[in-house]
Amino acid sequence: MLQPKKQKHRKVQKGRSRGRLKETRGVNLAFGQFGLQARSAAWVTSAQIEAARKAITHSLKREGKLWIRIFPDKPVTSLPPEVTLGGGKGDVSHYVVPVRPGRMLFEVDGVPKKAATEALRIAGHKLPVLTKIVVKR
Repeated sequence: MLQPKKQKHRKVQKGRSRGRLKETRGVNLAFGQFGLQARSAAWVTSAQIEAARKAITHSLKREGKLWIRIFPDKPVTSLPPEVTLGGGKGDVSHYVVPVRPGRMLFEVDGVPKKAATEALRIAGHKLPVLTKIVVKR
């Protein structure tokens, strides 16, 4: 699964959700003809990205080209069960990427429109955000 090779800080603070604000970067199709765009905000884990990637490649039968436009670089920590307070911050359990509305998640090229839209529709069901399929004019 996706995770950073190197980091400046091993653990980061949680931060606050800015889901009501639209994304300003990474909102247009840059590589492919078809794209999957986020319409809501959520944390997308590396496992969810991998599940969506596998769904797309399986549906397209490994034809065409696929670009993943997001990368999980935010570590999320968790304490083991039945641990009392005061023990400090837990170990890193997984990595996420905070997604805001408008962000392009995946792009596909080199396949017919019907196949691409079906593959992206299936991938959208694997993600915790509402999605929309975008076609380059």
